[in-house]
Amino acid sequence: MGWFSAMNASWISKWRGAKIFVLGDVMLDKFVYGQVERISPEAPVPVMHFQSEKLMLGGAANVARNIAALGGEAILVGAVGDDEQGDQVAGPLVCDDGVVGRFVRLPGHPTTTKVRYVSGGHQIMRLDIERRAALGPDHHDTICGWLNESLEEISALVLSDYAKGVLDPRLARRVIDAARARRLPVIVDTKSLDLAPYAGATVITPNAREAAAIAGVQCVDDQQAEIAVKILLDRAKVESVVLTRGAQGMSIYDPADPEGAIAHVPTRALEVFDVSGAGDTVVAALALSLCAGASIRTSANIGNAAAGIAVGKRGTAAIGARELATALGGVREGDPKIVENDVAAEVVADWRAQRLKVGFTNGCFDLLHPGHVDLLKRARASCDRLVVALNADASVRRLKGETRPVQNEHARSAVMAAIDSVDLVTLFDEDTPLRLIQLLKPDFLIKGADYTVAAVVGADFVASYGGRVVLVPINEGHSTTSIIARSSAKARDFPAHAFGE
Repeated sequence: MGWFSAMNASWISKWRGAKIFVLGDVMLDKFVYGQVERISPEAPVPVMHFQSEKLMLGGAANVARNIAALGGEAILVGAVGDDEQGDQVAGPLVCDDGVVGRFVRLPGHPTTTKVRYVSGGHQIMRLDIERRAALGPDHHDTICGWLNESLEEISALVLSDYAKGVLDPRLARRVIDAARARRLPVIVDTKSLDLAPYAGATVITPNAREAAAIAGVQCVDDQQAEIAVKILLDRAKVESVVLTRGAQGMSIYDPADPEGAIAHVPTRALEVFDVSGAGDTVVAALALSLCAGASIRTSANIGNAAAGIAVGKRGTAAIGARELATALGGVREGDPKIVENDVAAEVVADWRAQRLKVGFTNGCFDLLHPGHVDLLKRARASCDRLVVALNADASVRRLKGETRPVQNEHARSAVMAAIDSVDLVTLFDEDTPLRLIQLLKPDFLIKGADYTVAAVVGADFVASYGGRVVLVPINEGHSTTSIIARSSAKARDFPAHAFGE
């Protein structure tokens, strides 16, 4: 497993709750999904039939949402227009992603928006709506005031410079000096060719194309990458460089590293679906790792693993802490779907940070039959992720009698985890799952239509925070009790000598 050991995964628990100040160019990422089936008769261009669209935080805001999804806390500061897109960013999007947003609003200025048109999993066009911002001294004072108010509670400063105008040299200098005076790590991701404003930062994270433009060296192999990172370190006057090289992984240059100044790390991507925002994911994981006290090399390796997950997802994706722990080898052996209650709460929190809707259903599920399978399929169709809570053996005996369960809790958990419709399995010892429902706070509480809403345990609690009870149709003619009864009857009627007695 090399670098990516359970030791690396242990950093994830150390950074939970770390607060990071993210300053930079905030964007709105809009993905329009459709199907291309023909070429327009008006011009040789594809005609895309609209299917759906999705709005996501982009640019510096995507760094912040990844920090939140990975278990940290983010204060996001930037500039948006006084328009509908700015309202989306500053309102529901930051709230849904668990980010604290503080924005300079610029009248008459468009919020930077990237509209990506996607068909069949492939991006066929991107439309950019943008104009370089020009922040004045008053805006700089406001932003620096927000930073000064936060210096006591933050653990790092991230500067995400997409060259859209927010991070001009004067502002960059002021915030870096303020953070370094407090000995906070400063992580810089910049598209600018002028690195002088970022002198004194802890680390810069250029990609290969940016590094080549600054250093004049094409980073096509490890040897050339080594030349480039040394030039970058010298010109930027920073402590270290993490060069991201796409399919070739990363090159890490930290002169203070006792293991050696330069390390080359292969990519962790198993499948590349969409590279949108992968660099932001690297920066988020890198910053959180530095907050937890990890070295530059360890932090970059964790960021590399995070990017490997992100590029396998659709859209500008945020990844969860458990996903990253799994990639780093930090999840215990056994089926990763079967977890303890406290781990289930962490997983659900990760899903929620990714804006996924979580469904919850429960039962003994002693002998899984077609009726159960159909119910689980219908339950999963009503949500993005489905948690199944199984009565533990002692709970089943209290409810069904001493002859039950037929299969113990370990066997029932293994069978349930093998069902494609099920995303997570956990056990509860009580007679009802109310405590577990209160712990997980699912968006949907799902039961068969043989129940009424009033009869569903936890219905009132779920409704109290805006969740919903979903009753799904059941496939009649199947029951565990009848299967056991039929099996017992056949056993009584079967000749004893058939069993060799």
